[in-house]
Amino acid sequence: MSLIDVSDLTFAYDGGYDYIFQNVSFQIDTDWRLGFTGRNGRGKTTFLKLLMGEYDYQGTISASVDFEYFPYPVPDPQADTADVLAGVCPDAPAWKLRRELGKLAVDEGVLYRPFATLSNGERTKALLAAMFLRENAFLLIDEPTNHLDMRGRALVSAYLAQQKGYILVSHDRAFLDGCVDHILSINRADIQVCRGNFSTWWANKQAQDRLETEQNDRLKKEIKRLKAAARQRAEWSDRVESTKIGQGPCDRGFIGHQAARMMQRSKAIETRRERAVEEKSKLLKNIDTAEELKLDQPVYRSPRLAYLKDVAVDYGAGPVCPPVSFTLERGDRVALLGANGAGKSSVLKLLCGEDIPHTGQVEVGGGLVISYVPQDTGDLAGSLTGYAERCGVDVSLFLAILRKLDFERSQFEKDMAAFSAGQKKKVLLARSLCERAHLLVWDEPLNYIDLISRMQIEELLLRARPTLLVVEHDRAFCERVATRTVEL
Repeated sequence: MSLIDVSDLTFAYDGGYDYIFQNVSFQIDTDWRLGFTGRNGRGKTTFLKLLMGEYDYQGTISASVDFEYFPYPVPDPQADTADVLAGVCPDAPAWKLRRELGKLAVDEGVLYRPFATLSNGERTKALLAAMFLRENAFLLIDEPTNHLDMRGRALVSAYLAQQKGYILVSHDRAFLDGCVDHILSINRADIQVCRGNFSTWWANKQAQDRLETEQNDRLKKEIKRLKAAARQRAEWSDRVESTKIGQGPCDRGFIGHQAARMMQRSKAIETRRERAVEEKSKLLKNIDTAEELKLDQPVYRSPRLAYLKDVAVDYGAGPVCPPVSFTLERGDRVALLGANGAGKSSVLKLLCGEDIPHTGQVEVGGGLVISYVPQDTGDLAGSLTGYAERCGVDVSLFLAILRKLDFERSQFEKDMAAFSAGQKKKVLLARSLCERAHLLVWDEPLNYIDLISRMQIEELLLRARPTLLVVEHDRAFCERVATRTVEL
């Protein structure tokens, strides 16, 4: 056991004034299973890269372990998987690697195939198994769930629960709960380290937010009352003092004494008000507001929007999964489930009109308008306003939705290519919410999306009840949102 000590860490990109971290200090035990959470764009991946020494920074980071970053860069994906993994953990005996792969339900046969032929989920599991065999390694695991189906996520979460010594970036609540024992959270005003799993941290955060909100409301009322009382005492003092003039014979000393006492009370009340203002200023700094999203989906003229009968995607080597049949009706929120490679994305593209080789029957209602959110965000570049105009959506509404999803106004001027993966996904979702579509077709919309934004989207779908077909591996999201599931 040893400590990773972060002291007075300060960092801003390109020497700018938009600080990602400023005078941040905390310690991490190298035996911890640490979940790392925070809203998109707050610097989670940046912090991991600072640990890796990829950027210059002010302050100090000291550690007695070697940091290893996941996803691991594979120099030659065409090489056999056995050779790739041997390069990741060169000192580990082959039997240990096979044992770790077995824990993750990865067939030993993958070792004799080119690494490039493995599915994204198989690559994730194989690389994690090899990386945990490295000596003196502290793993920095960045969003491993994005290429894992529900079963894969459960397997990897259970596997990570048996390990120790890592930081895990993930926004999947169930995944984090299954494997971490501490949470590192990047908040609006600071960074905090808490003991427990994600649910423990979230419950504590909500309780703290409620307490601060109640204190803030109480202090607002107190400040208002004290301000009025101080003003009233000062006015009384002025009126009493004025009676010394033009009132004939009077005890001017007594009147002056009374006026001075009233003014003294006014100043004492003002001092109390200033203390209350100072106390209030320390509150609410870490409360993340989540404004209500809105969606106005037009009603399709027919109860049935689409119909699939015995549909099987076939790229020439036989169907990728058994035939599937289902109907999409108004108000349905259908979650399309299945293992990686089962053809879920292909089914979505078929409904959207793409020329995907298949057997079976696909019927889409005439005049049906579909809003499609793909998995890939790699082609996003240029300005937000230019993107909105090209997509034919209202620019003001588009930017307003992004603001509600925690985009700062300063980000509106940036090139989308510089956005984080989560911010890019929010751009696609905001565009979809602006489109006047009868059917939302979303392919893994929550990849890289932070927890609070996930909850905003969940609440929107439960409130607006749009017709939706979604592929998503976040179990908590599907359980809350879907009215029906279809499994491939």
